[in-house]
This record gives sequence, C-alpha cells and structure tokens, in this order.
Amino acid sequence: MKVLLLEDVKGQGKKGQIVNVSDGYARNFLFPQKLATEASAKIINDIKNQNDAKEFKRQEEKKAAIATADKLKDVVLVFKTTGGADGKLYGAVTAKDIADKLEEQCGIVVDKRKVVVAENIKTVGEYTIDVKLFPEVSAKLKVKVES
Repeated sequence: MKVLLLEDVKGQGKKGQIVNVSDGYARNFLFPQKLATEASAKIINDIKNQNDAKEFKRQEEKKAAIATADKLKDVVLVFKTTGGADGKLYGAVTAKDIADKLEEQCGIVVDKRKVVVAENIKTVGEYTIDVKLFPEVSAKLKVKVES
C-alpha cells in the first residue's frame, strides 16, 4: 500500500515522502498514530507538482547565480584605508566590507556569508576572493587594498 508520510518514520522515510508499506503496518500502526495517510491519486499528483515547482525554482536560482557570476568576474573593488608605514592596515577588510562595497559600487547584492575570505586582509595589496553564489556556482572577485 502506498502511503504519504506525515512525520519522519524510522526505517521508512522522511515527512512528505510517498512509500510502499504493508497493509497491516499501515492500518495498525501508521494510520492510528497519525504518521501517514493513504496516498490517493490526487495526493500523488500534488506531491509531484510540488516537487516540480521546487525544481523549477532551483533552476531559476541557478540561472540567476550564473548571471551574477558573469558580472562579478570583471569587477575590481578598491578599498582605500589608513595603515602603517610598513603596509599593514590598522584594521582588516572583512567579508561584510566586501559585500557592502559590492552593493554600493556595482549594485550586486551578495550575502556576506557567501564571500569567502581565505586569509585575513590586513596588508596593502591585491587579493582574489571567492564568492559562492550557489552550490555549484562560484565567482572570483579581485580586491585591491590601497593606503
């Protein structure tokens, strides 16, 4: 018998999945405990439509991330800061600073958690920063720090 799980069931599946179980297990355990309902054709169709909508949304987000990555590959952010005579900065350039400057300069909104700063930027120079826009999509961004 096909059932739609309303809660996570150990050994069967996660909430929202349609699984095959024996008739007795469904009638005697899953239905009385309100862990599942019988999967009618309407329910199966609704679940399929929800999954298709999620996949479509994911594909649209991936397209938007690829477009943003194309915009970012030619961007060079310049930070003018104060520092000591030996080229060290009094502070550091952080992921938040990079995300804010990117929005201010280019109009591209990127969450600061998606900006990956491998090493602390505490000296004057040129750096290459990774921006992870989507699980499979990332972009390289050049950051130039001047005093």
